[in-house]
Amino acid sequence: MKAPLIELSAIGHAFQGNRVLSDVSLTIKTGQIITLIGPNGAGKTTLVKIVLSLLKPDTGTVTRAPDLRVGYMPQKLHIDPTLPLTLRRFLSLAEPSLPLCLNALAEVGIEKLIDMPLQSLSGGEMQRALLARAILRKPNLLVLDEPVQGVDVIGQEGLYRLIGQLRDRLDCGVLMVSHDLHLVMSATDEVICLNQHVCCHGHPDQVSTNPAFIELFGSRTAPYTHHHDHSHDSEDNSRNGHSGGGHHD
Repeated sequence: MKAPLIELSAIGHAFQGNRVLSDVSLTIKTGQIITLIGPNGAGKTTLVKIVLSLLKPDTGTVTRAPDLRVGYMPQKLHIDPTLPLTLRRFLSLAEPSLPLCLNALAEVGIEKLIDMPLQSLSGGEMQRALLARAILRKPNLLVLDEPVQGVDVIGQEGLYRLIGQLRDRLDCGVLMVSHDLHLVMSATDEVICLNQHVCCHGHPDQVSTNPAFIELFGSRTAPYTHHHDHSHDSEDNSRNGHSGGGHHD
């Protein structure tokens, strides 16, 4: 059995005396998709920074696999509208090899857009471009912060499906941060509900009925799980309870 890619044990962190994380433990293994959910201010961004080694926890330990290679997809990329930046140039900043850039774009299905200006990409295309950048180095851990930000419901399903395919092809672990309490549930193996500490965790079906989850998000937003082999009778279910995104903790 492979050792975990990363293991956080009893992590705690505070900013200027304000406790943001308390006694948080998390293990990510190869092949797992783990989704981190929680209200604004729950400490999700802080936890991601600790996983990415951008922040050192005040307490607890972080153990990383010796061969850990992390691909990171930020929540959103703010680009000056007057900056002449094509998708090709954007990827070349991370990887100078054009064949490797084209391979990454092909993996996410937008290789035909390589010479398009970044500003002209749709929400879904932009998220795929960020995903392509994250997989350029063949990571064994993908960290995706709100990966379906600004994407419509149909596009969200496609992106979650793609993330599952990338997990299989790259044989990697995935840590996702999400506000999407509905669609994400069918695209993940384990859910961790965070509110400065771990309120509850487990399989999506277990978490969605957990009293701690319902207390945080309300019973109306308790997500349904579904499979991608049918069409929805109504999009209303997909939208109800979606709390939006774009907020930092």
